[in-house]
This record gives sequence, structure tokens and C-alpha cells, in this order.
Amino acid sequence: MNKNFNNSIESYEISDDDLSLINSFTVKPLNKDEVFAFNVILCDNEIDRDTECFDYNSLKKLSELFVGKTGIFDHSMKSADQTARIYDTQIVNDESRLTSYGDKYVYLKAKAYMPITEKNLDLITEINAGIKKEISINCSVEKKVCSICRKSVRFSSCQHDKGKEYNGKKCHHILVNPIDAYEWSFVAVPAQKNAGITKSFKERTDKTLNMMNIISVFKSVDTQITITKSEAEEILKELENLQLKASEGEEYRNILKSEILRLSCSAMPKISSKSIENICSTLPLNELKTLKSDFEEVAENFKSKPQLSSQSNPSLKQNNDFII
Repeated sequence: MNKNFNNSIESYEISDDDLSLINSFTVKPLNKDEVFAFNVILCDNEIDRDTECFDYNSLKKLSELFVGKTGIFDHSMKSADQTARIYDTQIVNDESRLTSYGDKYVYLKAKAYMPITEKNLDLITEINAGIKKEISINCSVEKKVCSICRKSVRFSSCQHDKGKEYNGKKCHHILVNPIDAYEWSFVAVPAQKNAGITKSFKERTDKTLNMMNIISVFKSVDTQITITKSEAEEILKELENLQLKASEGEEYRNILKSEILRLSCSAMPKISSKSIENICSTLPLNELKTLKSDFEEVAENFKSKPQLSSQSNPSLKQNNDFII
């Protein structure tokens, strides 16, 4: 999800109220001449390059989540790259503009600050000169909803493809209920595809996370994916579960192969056990089961019958009611 805003950063004079809010995040109170402050447009409700958008309620939730979040460069997770911090946010309704799908245009604006230090002087100069002005945010959401049927695109029967038109309306996904806001970044190359909002790998739902859901999200996201510690623990749990199932599956394969080898001795005695083993090693599980069934049928036909076995006598079937 890519959102890059030209002219999205502008500096301003710090008021007493601003300084009070800024100092709520500092260890030592700062003076106005020690702080550089600027506005940042974080995101809006317009459809982005991933054919997704936030709705109004999501922007409102993000306005709460982003207070206190740090600004970095290119979504780097290094603490040394922390540069600025958001101390206040505001939802702005632009009455003069509509979104591409006809809703009133709304965006999330934030106030950020950084200390005026030798390290930050070049960045401050670039902001004032309009060089650094594109911003990208990193957050996760509870779910994505189809704009056509309003169903979750992960765990429902939604059959609509985003980007396609249905009855004259272009399908897009609505990002609903943000769970967390991780950080916001100065984007070095705004035109690149991943220079925008990077999303958490999963959507939180009441359903248990499983590997199919993880794979589904991995396939659907072509930008950066950020995961939390708890999400990493869930992936590890799934991988351990898959490892156990793989071990059990291998054990079942070995049992099938042993049965096939045993049956082949009577069904096809002229074929060496080594050849049977080589054949079995190349077959998927369903074909191994079919081969075992075929060998069982052949082996059944090869069973010897005793010479004195009773023969079927049609005449005996007559007058059964009178036989003692």
C-alpha cells in the first residue's frame, strides 16, 4: 500500500500549547528555540496503488494510535534512525474534494517535532527546502472489506477481485479497524513500489491463525511486511505444528511402502524389492495408496484354493426349505 504526499511536510512556529504537548514526551523540558516542529500528512481515504483505502473510522483510530510514534527513514527498525516524534494529530475534512469513489476527501494530519541538533540540521534544511516531503506509514489492521459486497476478503465467500468493475463500480478493499501503528518514515525514493504503507502480515480475527492464512496474506502483499513478536511466535508455533505433521506423514508413507513391498512379493514376485522401493519413493501419497489397493486386489486373486474345497452345486439350492 503506497501513499506518498507531495508538499505533505511544512514547518510552523511553535505555540505554548505545542511546547506543552512536546514536553510531555521529553525527559528534560525543551525551549521553543531548541525544537523544530512540522506538519505531516500521514494518510487519507483515497484508493492507493494497492487498490485499498482507509475509511473514516479507521483514520480516526489511526489518529489516536499515531500520537507518540517515532519518525524514521525508509522503515528502518534501527533505533539510531529515530529522528522525530508525533505529538498531536488531527482529522481534516477537505470540503473542496471528493475521493475517486465519491466520498468526501479526508486525511490524517500530524504534528511532529525533532530537537535542533547538529545531527538534524541537514534534515531540517531539506524539509524547509521541500526536499524531504514524502511520508509513508507502517500499521496493521483487523480486516479488509470488499467495497462491493462489504464482506471480509479473508474469511468469507467474497468473489470480487479488486481493480475490476462490477455494475460500474471499481472494486477496492477497505482497511478496517487499525490495531496498531508502528512508525512513520521519510521515504527516500517515493516513486518505488514499496515506498508507502507497509502492512502487518495478518489480519486479526476471532479465527485461529493457520499457515494457509499466513500464506494467503504473504501472497496478497507486495510491499514490506512487518511482524510483531507475538506474530512471530504464532508463525513459529505453526511451523512446529507443520513439522510434527510432516513427521507423522513420513511415518505413514513408510508404513504404506512396507505394505506395498510385502504385497508385491505375492502379486509380482519377479520384480525385485529394490525396483518397488524406487517406484514408491517417486510417488505422492495418494498414488501410493492406490498402488497398495491394486496390489491387494492382485494378491487376492493369486490366493490358492484347497483341492477339496466345496464346489458350488446349483441343484443344492433347490428345495432348501426341505433340507434337514
